[in-house]
Amino acid sequence: MNKIFIPHLQQIEPHAQFTFNLPLIESSSGRKYYAKVGSLSEREQFLGEAESLRAIHNAAPGLAPQVFTAAGSDGSAATSERPFFLSEYRDITSLTSNHKAGEVLGMRLATELHEYKSTMGFGFHVPTFCGATRQDNGWHQTWEECYSAMIGSLLSKLRNKDRFSELCSKGEQVRSKVIPHLLRPLEIEPVLLHGDLWSGNAGIDSSSGQPVIFDPSSYYGHNEADLAIARIFGGFPRNFFEKYHEHLSKTEPVDQYELRADLYELYHYLNHTVLFGSSYAGSALRKMNTLLRACP
Repeated sequence: MNKIFIPHLQQIEPHAQFTFNLPLIESSSGRKYYAKVGSLSEREQFLGEAESLRAIHNAAPGLAPQVFTAAGSDGSAATSERPFFLSEYRDITSLTSNHKAGEVLGMRLATELHEYKSTMGFGFHVPTFCGATRQDNGWHQTWEECYSAMIGSLLSKLRNKDRFSELCSKGEQVRSKVIPHLLRPLEIEPVLLHGDLWSGNAGIDSSSGQPVIFDPSSYYGHNEADLAIARIFGGFPRNFFEKYHEHLSKTEPVDQYELRADLYELYHYLNHTVLFGSSYAGSALRKMNTLLRACP
């Protein structure tokens, strides 16, 4: 397995020696790398993560670990080759361990990541994975179309489980009534999102004290959607949200901001129902009822 990484490491540090204790690799210079190898069935996951991290690095250098190589990310690797991934190593601590880091993260999201625009539309060029859930992505001309497709994909997965009929029925009402009502009027451009920004995917680089985000499932969408799961599970200080909107104002109409937040949180409640079962279905249904009452 070590042989997979040696040629790539030698390109980065031609004269170094390397010690392997996967997923950690340390060079004789003291530099550390993060490496992993997956099964053939994980090929899309590895590619989606690598392409997401590369996009984030381009948008906001240093905010996410830099990817050096990943099997298949350049289109050259054979599909029979096990996927692999090599990036810089970050020693990451909890975001709550440094009050100031929350402000810095909010500012960098607002001024860098969420200012990085797509010229292709809304979506992403490869599938990405929110947890274990495949996001098909592709490109859409409008945010309404993109987000409706994302919700529709989750509802399709729930239908296959044969025990969420009410949730799926109301979910289709959300697609036909709520999404057009709330999203069609928005005048927005597609910007790069992390896609799964909860506290478990953000932290502080212990060597620099700067915030870092990781494990993304990126796509280009409405910036406010990236704040949704952070609200659900907490772990982000209040100053994160305050600093974010200090640099990037709430989208007009501002009086629908909270309803849009409910709509964007719905995606994650549905995804958690797909991943973990009925314990999240009630929360998803309550979100749907709130939205349907507000958007007749």
